[in-house]
Amino acid sequence: MPAERLHYDTAAKVFHWLIVAAVVIQLPLGWLMPDIKRGMVPGTAMSLHLSIGATILLLVVLRLGWRLTHPVAPDKELAAWQRVASVLVHWLLYGAVLLTPLTGWFLASARGWPITLFGLVPLPGLVEQGSALGRSIGGLHQTLTWILLGLIAVHVGAAFVHLVVYKDRVIYRMLAG
Repeated sequence: MPAERLHYDTAAKVFHWLIVAAVVIQLPLGWLMPDIKRGMVPGTAMSLHLSIGATILLLVVLRLGWRLTHPVAPDKELAAWQRVASVLVHWLLYGAVLLTPLTGWFLASARGWPITLFGLVPLPGLVEQGSALGRSIGGLHQTLTWILLGLIAVHVGAAFVHLVVYKDRVIYRMLAG
């Protein structure tokens, strides 16, 4: 039986921080774009938003695959409720980070927008233009964005509580070094 890892390896840390950086860019970009109107064609900001979303989706799929094949045990020094909360929040974060760009892709597809990865690689639409299913799934995009923000707040808040209140080394499991 393999020994349980207590710290994230370099690949897990790189995936984590790349996703963090992309989300930090993505969220303000999404809110600063003009409102989506019927018949509009995505401009530069929207195209960039779609490209970053596709990148986040790719990174989270890779990160999930890595996590499933390279698991890290919750810190044994945490109280049982903290271990359960940590696992729950992490899996909810994975779900929200996965579903948020996916619903955006459905929305863009239903609107018939061309989707490319930074103008270089064309990506397929997930549904036909005008698809009711695509609009329904895409309609969840904004709600999932708020859920994602709430989960990020809980995650970051818990990390700071461990750093400042408990003064344990939990946060260092995901930092460089």
